Amino acid sequence: MTGHRSERKAAARGGRQVFVTFLLAALACWHAGCGTGGITVVSWGGSYAEACKKAFFDPFSAETGIEVRVESFNGGLAQIRAQVETGNVHWDVVDLEFADVVKGCDEGLFEVIDIDEFPPAPDGTSARDDYFEGTYSECGGGGTYYSGVYAYNRESFSGERPSTLEDFFDLGKFPGRRGMRRTPVVNLELALMADGVPTEEVYAVLSTPEGVDRAFRKLDTIKSDVVWWETGAQPPQMLADREVVMSTAFNGRIFNAQVLEDQPFTIVWDGQVLDYGQLAIVAGTPRIEAAKQFLLFASRIESMAAVGRYIAYSPTRRSGMDLITTHAETGIDMRPHMPSAPENLARALRNNPEWWTNHAEEMTERFSAWLAR
Repeated sequence: MTGHRSERKAAARGGRQVFVTFLLAALACWHAGCGTGGITVVSWGGSYAEACKKAFFDPFSAETGIEVRVESFNGGLAQIRAQVETGNVHWDVVDLEFADVVKGCDEGLFEVIDIDEFPPAPDGTSARDDYFEGTYSECGGGGTYYSGVYAYNRESFSGERPSTLEDFFDLGKFPGRRGMRRTPVVNLELALMADGVPTEEVYAVLSTPEGVDRAFRKLDTIKSDVVWWETGAQPPQMLADREVVMSTAFNGRIFNAQVLEDQPFTIVWDGQVLDYGQLAIVAGTPRIEAAKQFLLFASRIESMAAVGRYIAYSPTRRSGMDLITTHAETGIDMRPHMPSAPENLARALRNNPEWWTNHAEEMTERFSAWLAR
């Protein structure tokens, strides 16, 4: 009898060990985001989020088995800051404007990532050397160039059509309402360029009180005719509905309306503000390993370039443009539609994320007060 009891105890201990091993493995899997747990990636919604889904969200899930849930937001750090400060982190990876990646990294809102872990370029060049200067931070991965432009509906004009940035601010020559994003970012730069400030001097001028006043005076000239937008999907709809005769917009949203919806829109590249964004991992996510896997996958040059097969945004790594070919659905050559294409850069301003990191709060307060007047 004693021997049987010993055997039963040994079997029980073995069973408990198997259970404990299984439980630990399950917990590790849950924390990594495998199975049904997955990770939550927050993006900008609309055609851009759909392009990212096709380019690397779905391929990542297919390769790793980790589900990617996608949520949308309109940018900024407020929601991320609240999650980190309360310890209730339910977003794992967020797609952000570069200035917010830098600012959030400085505040400890994002996990620090070693760029030397990123996959190299096809020719073996390290990711550190492959990224264009200034387009990555110690908390970011992936990355795309996009542009703040303005566009118009050709059917809104029977005669001469807008062709310069100055035309956007000329209500006498081109009467009608304008669409603009409800933010000082890009708007202040456009105002100064339209007021005659050379692109290379814009941020130096904005760094003075007189320069800021000058930008707001220029915005004053069209303020009464502006319809403010907040999401990237709004400008194409406003143009299609003839709610405005021209609108600032993200170039990719206008491109998609042109090629997928056959909208009679024209982009005016004169005075474009070339910008770029990155993905960042929210600090304190319990799914850090899966989030890091995702970030490394998104930083493959193939993943970054694949976005450019669905929307007119180009990778911020040098080797990426070699992989840009045609639009996946229509076969259109994508290179001429990229904001970084040489023919679109004649009068382009490159966004200065460092300036916005240092001045965003002040400019946002000034802009909100100006709107309320």
